Order: sequence, then structure tokens, then C-alpha cells
Amino acid sequence: MTVALMWEARAAEGRGAELLAWVREQRLPARPLRRETLRAPQDRVLVITWWDAPYDAELPELPEPEGGLVTRAVHRWRFESVTDG
Repeated sequence: MTVALMWEARAAEGRGAELLAWVREQRLPARPLRRETLRAPQDRVLVITWWDAPYDAELPELPEPEGGLVTRAVHRWRFESVTDG
């Protein structure tokens, strides 16, 4: 089964580039099948990691940024792949 973990944060005013740089520097203790970093208006950053694991497996996730870098707590979601047909 493939599980996707999504991590999304909104940077504090004027700190979007700093949040993006912070995210890119974060290393996980295990390597996912794939990792993608995206950005959106309002200085939002999204990271999706894909894992070959059961849905409820303990998987490494990015931490909460410190020092007022974000405007709110990080949002996290977990999804499992499904096939059409």
C-alpha cells in the first residue's frame, strides 16, 4: 500500500521565502518513495511524502517550525492510494 503524508503551513507575514527554505532543509530519518514541495499564494508551503507502508504505520513527519515562522499550527493529513476501475 502507498500512503501519502501531507504537511501544510502558512508563513508569517513576509516570511514565505524563509519558510520554504526551512522546509527544504528538513531531513527525515527515513527516505520516502517520493517527496514533493509546493508553494501557493499567501505564503503557504505544502510537502507531500509517499511511503510504501500500511495506512496506520508510524512514519516520520516534518516538525512544527519554531520562532514565529508560521501564522498557525501546521495542518497534516494522511491518505492512502486507491486504484480506479
